[in-house]
Amino acid sequence: MLHPISWSFAFPYYAAAFAFGYLLGSIPFGLILTRLAGAGDIREIGSGNIGATNVLRTGRKGIAAVTLVCDILKGLLAVVLAYHFYGQDLAILAALGAFLGHLFPVWLKFRGGKGVAVYIGILLGFAWPAMIAFCAIWLVAAAITRYSSLSGLIASAATPFVLWALDNRQEAQLFVILTVLVWIMHRANIARLIKGTEGKIGK
Repeated sequence: MLHPISWSFAFPYYAAAFAFGYLLGSIPFGLILTRLAGAGDIREIGSGNIGATNVLRTGRKGIAAVTLVCDILKGLLAVVLAYHFYGQDLAILAALGAFLGHLFPVWLKFRGGKGVAVYIGILLGFAWPAMIAFCAIWLVAAAITRYSSLSGLIASAATPFVLWALDNRQEAQLFVILTVLVWIMHRANIARLIKGTEGKIGK
């Protein structure tokens, strides 16, 4: 436990790391890119969120791909920069901030994306073998079920265990939180999966 004096000294750094991550994560690339491309307001299309999956519903595959990359980079940069300058503890706070910033961006009345791309970027920043495992699990699940959302949920559920097995204990604890948030953000998808109305890949 930190001594009260040590905590008062460290708190501004912790707050700054979280704020940095949040501001980086809250950049709405999906909204910015679709508007620049003349595709309108992404929040008025499909699910209304700002992630790459919803951008794809505009029919602009290139913009969706760029959105995906940019959202991954938000998570990756939050981890890499904070880790480089301040170490693991602050990198974890920056990662949490980036994830929450993407889900609940203050600029968009706290209505953002579902977080999978940022989740992957954070995972890449902390433990690239775990990111490879995530993608492999997603691909296998997608090949079997043909559901993108279900594949992401399965892969995210496995991620904390993969990190723990790789001896990334603090990161595993962080990803328990991130995984719970991913599942909460996909509650509508889960409801459709239960009802059998969720769209399959390629349809």
